[in-house]
Amino acid sequence: MRLSPEEFAARKRRNLWIALGLVAFIVLVFATTLLRMMHNSEAARSAAQAVPAVPAAPTAQRVVR
Repeated sequence: MRLSPEEFAARKRRNLWIALGLVAFIVLVFATTLLRMMHNSEAARSAAQAVPAVPAAPTAQRVVR
């Protein structure tokens, strides 16, 4: 089946728009992921700074007889 020049141009435009839509979706997912990772990193850092460093309590004591 042979396409006319008009059909070929329409197919090319359609494929270009599909490709642009896919690229836009990939950029959106990447940006969302990056922003969420940055937010979670900041939250973890602030939570770690808020907790004072307390030495660990001994888990077992030796009994001297």
